Amino acid sequence: MEFKEVIGNRRSIRFFEPDKPVEREKIQTMLEASRLASCAVNAHWAKAIVIERDKLPEDKLEQLKTPVTALNVELAPVHIYWYADLGVVNRIEGSRLRELVDVGALAPTHGWTHKFVDEFVYPQILRPMTEGPGYAVAAAADCGIAMCQALLTAFDEGLGACFSAFNSNIAKEVFNVPNDWVPLYVLLVGYPAESPAAGGQRPRPPFEEQYYDGAFGTPFQRDEAVVERLKQANMIQQPATPGNQERMDEIKRLAERLGLPM
Repeated sequence: MEFKEVIGNRRSIRFFEPDKPVEREKIQTMLEASRLASCAVNAHWAKAIVIERDKLPEDKLEQLKTPVTALNVELAPVHIYWYADLGVVNRIEGSRLRELVDVGALAPTHGWTHKFVDEFVYPQILRPMTEGPGYAVAAAADCGIAMCQALLTAFDEGLGACFSAFNSNIAKEVFNVPNDWVPLYVLLVGYPAESPAAGGQRPRPPFEEQYYDGAFGTPFQRDEAVVERLKQANMIQQPATPGNQERMDEIKRLAERLGLPM
C-alpha cells in the first residue's frame, strides 16, 4: 500500500473480530517499524509489552479495563502496552551516540567525536536533562513517534488498531513493569469487524486553526490544489458525517452479530 493511503486508511478501530487471531509475524512487523523510528540522542525510550488477550487471566483482563475502553479491550485479540523508559539515558551514558559517530551518522563536520559525547554531551546536557521537570514529556514525545509507526504499520498489514488508556497500576503488577517506566497507552490490535472506511475520516479542526506561517496568528494557507492531489492519493478521504445512516446500520449489525447492547 502507498504511504499516503496508509495514512488515509487509518481509523481508530473499536470493533474487532474477537475470535480471529493476529499472526505473530504481523505484530513483529509493527515492532520492527517502531524500532526504526527517529529518536533524539538515539536513546529509544519506547518500550512495549505484547499481550495476547486470551492468555490473560479473566480477573486481570477485567481489572485492566477502563470505563471508556472496556469493550475495546475485550474485543481486541492483542494488546501492546507502551511505556517510556526514563532510566535508559543514564544507563547507556552516551554509548548509542558513540555508535552514531562510528557509522558517520553524526559527522565530525558537525563537531561530533567520542570525546565530545563523553566530555560534553552526556555529562553536561543529557544527564542534567534527566533531572529536569520536562524530561518525561520529552521522552514521551519521542515514544509517540515510535508508537505511531507501529500504528500505521498495523493498517499496512491489513489490521485495525486503536490507542486507549489503561489501568497502569494493575498493568505494573501483572506485567512486572520496572519502576522507572512511565505508562503511555495500550495499542489494541486485531482484524477489524467494521468496514475499512468505518464511517469515514473522523472530524478534525480546520487546517488554518492548527498550523501557522512564520509566527502565531498568521495561518498557513491551505492550497486546495494540494488537497485535491491528496484526495487522488487516497490520503484525504470521505469525511464522517453526523447521522450517517449507513454507519448507523453497520453499528446495529455489529451489535447484533457480536451480542453487544445498543
